[in-house]
Amino acid sequence: MNDADTTPTTPERPEPIDWTRFDAMSAEARHRAALDDPDAQPLTEADFARMKRTPQAKLIRRALDLTQEEFAARYHIPLGTLRDWEQGRAEPDQATRAYLTVIARDPEGVQRALQPPSRS
Repeated sequence: MNDADTTPTTPERPEPIDWTRFDAMSAEARHRAALDDPDAQPLTEADFARMKRTPQAKLIRRALDLTQEEFAARYHIPLGTLRDWEQGRAEPDQATRAYLTVIARDPEGVQRALQPPSRS
């Protein structure tokens, strides 16, 4: 093992973006330039196949402008479970993904449905 410190003392700074040059490029030239960037290659079919699209509890909660505590209480979700989903420690099961989808589409309707019936 080499004991030499290879960490640069000054981080490399990328060249500033030349927006005038960028604005002058055609859409096709921009596309070619993007494809030529080794750090920004497009996703392949195999990449997409490995991905799972699930409702994201954190995005839904933030869109409703609720804290974790408020969201968990309102929709009867254990707070620790919600935190696990949001921090990527666990994934919602299929039924829960469906529930999150319903919350995203009609949050007030779900809230009304979960309220205990009023006694007259």
